[in-house]
Parts: sequence; structure tokens; C-alpha cells
Amino acid sequence: MSERFVIHLPVQARDLAGAVRLARVVARWASILPYADPEEATVSYEDEQGVHHRVFCDTRLPGGRCLLRADHDGPCTRRLPR
Repeated sequence: MSERFVIHLPVQARDLAGAVRLARVVARWASILPYADPEEATVSYEDEQGVHHRVFCDTRLPGGRCLLRADHDGPCTRRLPR
């Protein structure tokens, strides 16, 4: 297995919810890249980079993780709502 690296790309957001929304958009876009792992996207405060907030639900399903937000209501799914 090859090594994995994490790219840290700082952005500014007004609050944690805004940062999570932006991270979801960037992660979904990055899913077109063959080596990206958008399901593992997290957000942290600049001064608390050791504390990560998940962007997507942590539930594992056949084929990968649930693609809904981390605190979603209802059942998990691998399909995005339209």
C-alpha cells in the first residue's frame, strides 16, 4: 500500500457551520479526482487543529460512508438527495 498524505488548505468562514458547508462543496467536487477521499473531510478551528469536526456522516455502508451531513436526520444513504 502506498503512503497517504493529507493536504491542509486553510479557508476563512464566518462560523463552523459555514466552514462545514464549504468543505462539503469542495469535498464533493474533489470526488472526481481518483486519489481524493472526500468522505474523510473534516473541519477544525485554526487555533484547535487537533479537534476535527466531520463533514459527512461517519456511518459505513456498502460501497463507502453515508454521503449525508454528519448530523443528519433519517436513514443513512450513499445517494445524494436531489
